[in-house]
Amino acid sequence: MKQRLITGIIAGVVFLGLCLLGGLPYHLIVLAMAMIGYYEFVRMTKVSPFGGTALLGYLGVLMFVFPWNLLDISFPLSWDHAIWLLMFLFMLATVITKNKIGIQHAAMLFLGAVYVGVGFSYIAGSRNAPDGNGLFWTFLLLVSIWASDAGAYFVGKWIGKNKLWPAISPNKTIEGALGGVVISMITAVVFSLLSGGILSFGRALAIGLACAVAGQLGDLIQSAYKRVYGIKDSGTLLPGHGGILDRCDSWIIVFPFVHIMMLMPY
Repeated sequence: MKQRLITGIIAGVVFLGLCLLGGLPYHLIVLAMAMIGYYEFVRMTKVSPFGGTALLGYLGVLMFVFPWNLLDISFPLSWDHAIWLLMFLFMLATVITKNKIGIQHAAMLFLGAVYVGVGFSYIAGSRNAPDGNGLFWTFLLLVSIWASDAGAYFVGKWIGKNKLWPAISPNKTIEGALGGVVISMITAVVFSLLSGGILSFGRALAIGLACAVAGQLGDLIQSAYKRVYGIKDSGTLLPGHGGILDRCDSWIIVFPFVHIMMLMPY
């Protein structure tokens, strides 16, 4: 617990400090996290993290998260075209290698590139929101996610009796999950009250609900992957916490989700 606490404080200070700074430094730390996250994903799937096919995935993640706008560079493709091209290259790799790279491995590496790359691209992009309130929106989502995690943990410890999904995550309870939803929604409402009109009460409730539900599903998705491959943590970068994907599994689902659901006002 001591190691976990020290690591959490140091990592939190560095990340939140760069988030406050914003701009290129923040975007670059998110890009670094994305590249490490994809490395962890590839290792988790038992594929060489530096093999030729995996390199396609790194290029895909780089393409998604690269700070194009901040460097005033026009991205040459639309997102749907970029995703299709990346898929085509992965499938082509199975042909070029005469199935030494099987379609299952190619599919997993492609899935990981989209899962990690698109998720972190929204984390970076939210900080640079065109309405000029990117710091507010980023903190709103992060704090709501953390509130959901803390609420689920403590409520589950306090009154949790009914298992939520024991085959995937045996320690999670239905009571804890509901507690996380309530705490996340309360947290978002507090942001609304302090926002000076930026965030309406109704939108705050919807964002809090989305952060809790999508965040807990993101956690379960990562748990499901790790169970399939028989590992406890995705990596060892953060002592006491695991890897980047262990810490950001909720983030890379929540940030795209709230945008797709048009809960963010831009």
